[in-house]
Amino acid sequence: MSHTFVWVDIPVTDLDRAVTFYSAVVGRPVGKVGGPGFAFGLFEHHGGEVGGCLVASAEAGPPSLNGPLVYIDASDRLDAAVAAAKANGGKVLKDKHSIAPNGFRAIIVDSEGNRVALHSMTA
Repeated sequence: MSHTFVWVDIPVTDLDRAVTFYSAVVGRPVGKVGGPGFAFGLFEHHGGEVGGCLVASAEAGPPSLNGPLVYIDASDRLDAAVAAAKANGGKVLKDKHSIAPNGFRAIIVDSEGNRVALHSMTA
């Protein structure tokens, strides 16, 4: 399958804190991967799915409230994802709301200072 977007790097300042935050928000582990001189947090993905990671490096740049808005899948658990964001150092910029006909979203600031959207087709 061909996708316009194939990967996303989310910049972070504290990789361990970000891995804990996103593991709670997405409801499954974000794996910490690395080798000599590098480490990143890898979001679970399979086959041709679009994937992404958490990156703490000068190349990734600093976390930001500006720029592209990344949507993270919170299918059938949007309320739980928002609650997990709050409980793990995040802030809600815009609580759950309809983006009909494309489901629902909440816009949050993650533990690192990035603005991201949590999305579900169901309320």
